[in-house]
Amino acid sequence: MQVTETLNEGLKRGYAITVTAAELEAKVNEKLTEAQPEIEMKGFRKGKVPMALLKKQFGQRVLGEAMQEAIDGAMNEHFEKSGDRPAAQPEVKMTNDDWKEGDDVAVEMTYEKLPEIPEVDLSGVKLEKLVVKADDEQVNETLESLAKNAQDFDAREEGAAAEDGDQIVFDFLGKVDGEAFEGGAAEDYPMVLGSNSFIPGFEEQLVGVKAGEEKDVTVSFPEEYGAEHLAGKEAVFECKIKEVKAPKAAEIDDELAKKYGAEDLEGLKTQIRERLEADYANTARQVTKRKLLDALDGLVSFDLPPSLVEAEAKQIAHQLWHEDNPEVQGHDHGEIETTEEHTKLAERRVRLGLLLAEIGNKAEVEVTDQEMTQAVMAQARQYPGQERQFFEFIQQNPQMQQQLRAPIFEDKVVDHIVDQAEVTEKEISKDELKEAVDALEEEIA
Repeated sequence: MQVTETLNEGLKRGYAITVTAAELEAKVNEKLTEAQPEIEMKGFRKGKVPMALLKKQFGQRVLGEAMQEAIDGAMNEHFEKSGDRPAAQPEVKMTNDDWKEGDDVAVEMTYEKLPEIPEVDLSGVKLEKLVVKADDEQVNETLESLAKNAQDFDAREEGAAAEDGDQIVFDFLGKVDGEAFEGGAAEDYPMVLGSNSFIPGFEEQLVGVKAGEEKDVTVSFPEEYGAEHLAGKEAVFECKIKEVKAPKAAEIDDELAKKYGAEDLEGLKTQIRERLEADYANTARQVTKRKLLDALDGLVSFDLPPSLVEAEAKQIAHQLWHEDNPEVQGHDHGEIETTEEHTKLAERRVRLGLLLAEIGNKAEVEVTDQEMTQAVMAQARQYPGQERQFFEFIQQNPQMQQQLRAPIFEDKVVDHIVDQAEVTEKEISKDELKEAVDALEEEIA
């Protein structure tokens, strides 16, 4: 087997690989000899089929396998010796198109290799960790929101008209073309006006009703309504109003706390404070991460595989185009041209991606099975009722697994770098944190 370099330009590499006919024949004989003991054929006992007959019967198929194995072996041996790591799957093609059995096999392999990543002294990286404490005002605002969500309803004065936001308790009977339909009736049904829990246009017609009144509500089912026999049809609902109730926020006390799983009000306040500060910490971490990436980007410089930059630039252009054209849901649109700005951003992403991967690999950072399972479960929640199918899809799709693993790996590498960097804490307000986040978004835009 011969391997000859044909291209060495930047990160681009090309090699001519020749597998001799003798090497192929030897590999075919080896594979047939290995399989011979298990082969049965009419007129011969198991394992006693002559080699000449085996070649005639299975030679062509085994030859193809031997050829592929020989080429794969030559590629693997080359990468082991050279230390090259291809940026993507190498392109391999036969160059002697008129090949016939008995000829040498000539193959051309081209690829872009990953660059050598320079060492980075992480101890020299200086970062600022933003810390936001939840004050009493923020805790009280959250308490009031929780109380509103836990609201109850008290009966209004006799003769009071229902207002938007009130709860009415009523009986109703729905009819289409004068005939009642299945699922169109209920008794003592509680409904909050303005909750949009009924067919569009239904609740608005009951604003102003009073307890004891009867009222017919006429609406049309949406064209895309789930029940085909009702879709697009006009319906009349005979409504008998029994009660009209006004909303009443729950008292902010120990009873409210117990509704939300706390022992008492002070315990609920502690939970709220911890949750708010955890949310602030997650947001602040994104700011710190961006500052870290900016610092790393300024510390290193190395050649980038053009194919990776081009692919990333196209993805960026595609994503931004859809953000500017949200009405286009599919991907059957024309080709989207990449700009210099897309390419510049792509170069940054590829450079930082390669650097973080190198740092992570040297630090032996790994994504655990438990972390992957949690990531899959988080994604699966977006498909209620289809969780099992989603899990199976992920298990059978290595590319999707990598898409889920990549951000987890990146975050763990960032944590590793932060642990080694010089970090100072700075306490700021919630508004100042928002300003820092807005500033980052403006830079990205």
